[in-house]
Amino acid sequence: MQLNILLFGVTKEIVGEQRLKLELPQEASVSILLQSLKQNYPALENLESMLVAVNNEYSEQDQRLQESDEIAIIPPVSGG
Repeated sequence: MQLNILLFGVTKEIVGEQRLKLELPQEASVSILLQSLKQNYPALENLESMLVAVNNEYSEQDQRLQESDEIAIIPPVSGG
């Protein structure tokens, strides 16, 4: 299945695009999605954390993905 992924903040800078298409097996999980992203963009491994939102809700690592899902990768937020 082909997933459409939105990237924000430093993840957008690392990938070089705000939107990304990624091919994964049917019903792949969020964990597999993150592994694939880190393989394709090794600099993502340097981030302390990354959250994944699926259809506007934060997801767990074992959540199964569907091709129609709206996926957002949310980098760590810092501030003072």
